[in-house]
Amino acid sequence: MPTPTRRTVLAATAATAAAAALSDLAATGTAHADGGTPDTSTVEAARKKAARDNIRAVDTGMRNNYDIMRGNLSRHLGPVIVVNNDMVGGTYYLVNDGKVLETVKPVDEVFELAKSIAHTPLGIYSICAPYLDPTYIPPAQAAYTDPHDLAMVAFTGPKDTSWITPLQAFSSTLDTARKTLADAKLPAELRDSCAFILDRAHTYIADTITRREFDMKSFEDFSGAVYPSIRTNMYWSSKVQIQGVSDLMTRWRKQVGDDAWSGLYVVVLSLWTTYELNQNSIIIRNFMNQDKVGSHLIDLMTAQSAADPVAVSLDNLARIVMDNIAAEMVFSTDQTTADALKGKQDLLSTEILKLLGESGAGAGAGANAASALTKGQANQLICPFHNRSAGTPALA
Repeated sequence: MPTPTRRTVLAATAATAAAAALSDLAATGTAHADGGTPDTSTVEAARKKAARDNIRAVDTGMRNNYDIMRGNLSRHLGPVIVVNNDMVGGTYYLVNDGKVLETVKPVDEVFELAKSIAHTPLGIYSICAPYLDPTYIPPAQAAYTDPHDLAMVAFTGPKDTSWITPLQAFSSTLDTARKTLADAKLPAELRDSCAFILDRAHTYIADTITRREFDMKSFEDFSGAVYPSIRTNMYWSSKVQIQGVSDLMTRWRKQVGDDAWSGLYVVVLSLWTTYELNQNSIIIRNFMNQDKVGSHLIDLMTAQSAADPVAVSLDNLARIVMDNIAAEMVFSTDQTTADALKGKQDLLSTEILKLLGESGAGAGAGANAASALTKGQANQLICPFHNRSAGTPALA
C-alpha cells in the first residue's frame, strides 16, 4: 500500500468531511443559529460540494497511481545518456536500469578557457549597462533595440558613476589573465586572439574610467573591434567540444552494443538561453539511430542548473515513456489526440485554437490560421515522431 502523501490525506479528509456534512444535513439537520433546520438551498449546496469533491477524487487517484508508476519506471530506464549543459562543455552520464554507470566531462579545457576570454565584453556590459542613458539609442541600433527593454536595463541612469569601482576590479582580473596568458600553453591562434581581446579591453576600460562616462556608442566600437577575435575563440571552443563528445559517444556506443544503442534516449538539460539548437544536442544526434532522433533526443529546458541532473532527467523521461504507451492505449480510436499526448502539445490546445478561430473573439491571426490547418498539417505540428523527415545515416 503506498505511503499517504499530504495531497492524498487532504483530499480524503475533504471528501470525508463533505460526506459527513451532507449526511448530517440530510438525515438529522444541522441547527442554525436561530435553532432552526437548514433550508433546501443549504442542503443542495452541501450535496453539490460533496459530489464535486467525489469527482475531484477521481483525478487525485489517477495522479497518485501515475506518480507511483513513474517512480517505479525510473528504475528501469536504459540505456540513457544524460547531458548537463554546463560551463565546461557538458557533463555526461551513462545510465542503465536507472543507475549511473559512468560520469564523464569529455571536453578539453580549451573549451572553457576560450569561452572565458570571449566573455570579456559581456563582463563589462554586466557592470555598466544599468548606467546607460535610457533615452539614447544609436541610429544604427534603432531598428534592433527595444526602447522599453533598454529603459528597464538602464535602471540607474548615466548620472551615477558607481560602476567605476567594480569595473576597475574586473579590469584587474583581465590584466592578471593577460600577464599569465603565455603560461596557459594555448594553441597559438587562440592565444593571439585572447591577447587581442584582453589588450583592447584594458585600453577601453582605462579610457572609459578617465572620461567617467559609459555609453552605448563607445562600447559598441570596442565590442565590434574585438568581434573577429571572439569568433576565433568560438571556433576553438566548438572544435574541441566536437572532438571530445564524438570520442565519448563512439566509445559508449561500442560499450553498450548496437542493439541496445538503437533504442538509446538522450536527455540534454540546458537553460532557456541555450535551449534551442543546443551545442551538445547538435553533436550527439549524429551518433543516434536516425529513425529515432526525433523522439529519443530530448532537449529539456530548466529554470536553473539542476542539483541532480540525472534524477530530473529520468523523472521527465519516465513521463515521456509512460505517455508513449498510454497514448496508443487510451486514445486508440483517435491517432491525432494520441500523437498529441506523446508530444509537447497540450491535449486541449487543438480544441481551444479551433474555438478561438471559429468565434473570432480575441483569437488573432495565429488562432485563425490554426483553425484552418488540414488534419495532415496538424499532425506534423503535433508529432515529429510520426511525421519526421527522412533520416540520414548515423556517423560511424
